[in-house]
Amino acid sequence: MKVCKFGGSSMASGETVKRVAEIIRSDEERKYIVVSAPGKRFKEDIKITDSLLNAYRESRKGTPLAGLLQPIFDRFVGIAADLGISDKVDLPAIFHEIEEGIAASPIPDYAAAQGERLSAMLLAAYLGYEFVDAREIVRFAEDGQFNAEYTNDIARKRLSANTSGVVIPGFYGSTSSGMIRTFSRGGSDVSGAIVARAIKADIYENWTDVNGFLTADPRIVDNPKPIPELSYRELRELSYMGANVLHPESIFPVRKANIPINIKNTFEPANPGTMILPGVLQHDRLITGIAGKKGFVSVLIEKSMMNNEIGFTRKLLSVLENLNMSFEHLPSGIDTMTLIIADTEIGGKMQDLVGGIREAVSPDRLEIQSDLALIATVGHGMAYKPGTASRLFTALSRVGVNIKMIDQGSSELNIIVAVSGEDYEKAINAIYEEFIN
Repeated sequence: MKVCKFGGSSMASGETVKRVAEIIRSDEERKYIVVSAPGKRFKEDIKITDSLLNAYRESRKGTPLAGLLQPIFDRFVGIAADLGISDKVDLPAIFHEIEEGIAASPIPDYAAAQGERLSAMLLAAYLGYEFVDAREIVRFAEDGQFNAEYTNDIARKRLSANTSGVVIPGFYGSTSSGMIRTFSRGGSDVSGAIVARAIKADIYENWTDVNGFLTADPRIVDNPKPIPELSYRELRELSYMGANVLHPESIFPVRKANIPINIKNTFEPANPGTMILPGVLQHDRLITGIAGKKGFVSVLIEKSMMNNEIGFTRKLLSVLENLNMSFEHLPSGIDTMTLIIADTEIGGKMQDLVGGIREAVSPDRLEIQSDLALIATVGHGMAYKPGTASRLFTALSRVGVNIKMIDQGSSELNIIVAVSGEDYEKAINAIYEEFIN
């Protein structure tokens, strides 16, 4: 049995939904379908979820909801008409309910979830499958934390009885009291993985608008090579560092059940895509892929005899905890320690961070460097080939890129370097040329 998740580009219009239906009907094993809200139809278009969130925000400023929701309503009416199912889904009644629900909701999650809900209703009507609302099978705690085991129990009971075809909206669930809560954006990938685990699927197919993972970002590297297969751990590293084909949290439900993920292209269904598998893959590639992100700050703390000071790291990290701030990396030496923090975490709290560090650990020197980029070179093959780090550093030196920080995990699955933001693209191309080309 297969679970299929179709992304926003696959659900963007009546034409694309028909393509989705063809894919589903071409394989009788595709009986459990998870969908996103309609995405962009063209470059200047607005995603349905963004429109719904904007409607929620503007309604709080006094703008009438009916007018804000009308373009969204029109788009779904158009999709239903294109599919020939206008008489099967009572969209006016549903939108009246949505308008009342958004007006009454104290948080934006209810509004954000409605695109997925309507998308699933229309596809279910078109296929003749059962619609199962995610509120029935995905459970959150009252504080918004996802309850994985409770979800698996109720999803398994609800879904296992139906083998004739089910369509489920992704991205959201509910608390025990009935309040809708959502995952982070892109969370329909997580929903698909939850369903795959619940029904013990043979494979989780994630359908999007690209042919799987590439060895590097095609916006930076010209025509990068595809990755035919990678491991769960390699996926986590690449997704976390900016390879946005799949939501990084979607790996956890399927990993518990050892279910492979196949990334497929709705618009090129014959392409094999990328297969994501459990375990360490034995292949000839030295590295699997390169990914990175801009927008980091380094905070260098230097203090004599730091290594002998009991509790130094605890006191330093308590400053971050008190500011509700997370860090990316913490490389250290005998008398130095460097915090690598995302700009988005610091926000306007840099002065509080510096003051807190000075008060907590009394450093001899404290130096801030902004506009950094992190680049991860990932692959199981690195653990078995001496000299990988040397080749990477030489490649960067050859093009004049200065390395600001080096972090290599004990698993030898990746090497992460920090470089100046202006060297980001140059560095990725240099690494790609060295290891891939």
